[in-house]
Amino acid sequence: MNSRSGLAAASLALALVVVSVSTCILPRSAIAGADPSHPKNWTAPSYKIYGQKLCDQIMANHPELISVTFHGVPPGADEGTFTMFAGSFPERIGNVDDPDDVMVIKTGITILDPRWHRAADPIRKFVVMTPLRDASGENIGLLVLAYHNPLNMAKSEREFLEMGTAIRDELQFRIKSMAALFERA
Repeated sequence: MNSRSGLAAASLALALVVVSVSTCILPRSAIAGADPSHPKNWTAPSYKIYGQKLCDQIMANHPELISVTFHGVPPGADEGTFTMFAGSFPERIGNVDDPDDVMVIKTGITILDPRWHRAADPIRKFVVMTPLRDASGENIGLLVLAYHNPLNMAKSEREFLEMGTAIRDELQFRIKSMAALFERA
């Protein structure tokens, strides 16, 4: 096997693993409105938190994104309270995290997921799920970035990874700590 075909086989195997461990992050309900049957495990404060301010700024500065969300265990919550605590779909704040969200938070891996041909995820997109880091470089949660990925875009997985890690790395220096994300904006 030459190096080109070996690389292609490895890329295909990685794509299959990523798709097989990944679940739908942006369900149809996120497009059509909130899904009242999706359980909540946290309630946001009545004021805008700093994490939400950062999400709003990311969306304003990156038109290539469909959505951005922050996930983790809010300060003061029980240890296993993995939830979306800020993001571009406010009605989903407080939703219980999916298993792939928790996996990224616990292990620090990054998942690249080309999402198309899914009944529950009808918009063609590319999702980057990567650890959310604080200014010290500590993994404190999960950053999920869903990019527009129309058929004519022709971006590679590497390009989506580079775009996602650039946003993550820029964001890191604006986050003092996990607790700071919950302060009044």
